[in-house]
Amino acid sequence: MAKDNLCAIVTGSASGLGAATAEILARSGARLVINYSSSQKEAEATAELCRKAGAAEVLVAQGDVSKDEDCRRIVAAASGWGRLDVLVNNAGITKHVAHADLDGLSAEDFQRVYGVNTIGPFQMVRAARSLLEAGAKASGRPSAVVNVSSVAGISGVGSSIAYAASKGALNTMTLSLSRALAPLIRVNTVCPGYIDTPWFTKGRGEAGAKQVRDSVVAKVPLKVASTADDIAQLVCFLAMPASSNMTGEVVRMDAGMHLIT
Repeated sequence: MAKDNLCAIVTGSASGLGAATAEILARSGARLVINYSSSQKEAEATAELCRKAGAAEVLVAQGDVSKDEDCRRIVAAASGWGRLDVLVNNAGITKHVAHADLDGLSAEDFQRVYGVNTIGPFQMVRAARSLLEAGAKASGRPSAVVNVSSVAGISGVGSSIAYAASKGALNTMTLSLSRALAPLIRVNTVCPGYIDTPWFTKGRGEAGAKQVRDSVVAKVPLKVASTADDIAQLVCFLAMPASSNMTGEVVRMDAGMHLIT
């Protein structure tokens, strides 16, 4: 294995931001594990795109990150490489409920959202720790964990209170893990604002998704709707050696939404 071939796992990478991230890493010749929970066809299509983009090797691993045994199986897919350089915790879910509708969320809703969005990244880091440490020792620089959070976790907005709370917890966990895993592993988080992907279409339908997009574009200072590729560029920067001296950062990318008072 060439020393410069990054070995990476991207969770929730069948489509959207995860797929865009995997494809950018593929262009650098990375070895990749593409993970999906239920969308096998999309995951296989993403894997083929990554192969065509120049990935040295692409494996596909099914698993629900809220289940510890699945996290360990996803990481085991990369064990043949003997190391990991990058773990991108992108898998996430939500339930679209207006924040004022407190009866719209049950304890089970919170547990499911937290299971994927907060506990899942923790379990993935725990399962991957030894391989990430091996990657750091092999390369002579820290391995990278990049969590995909949301501006919802900073400002308490978003698709539901459960979602915002789960991302806020993920942001705090980033700080804890960055201290606990240094110096061999660095941990950073990206907090996107609105991303123009099928996420909102699945949750709110075509008309509802268009309404959200139009509203965001009208409000944000930069007057744009970020694409999956826009955010993936930042995720990959934090995954790459160029950011080797960064850890414990929670980086917002929201077209200036946070400037609105």
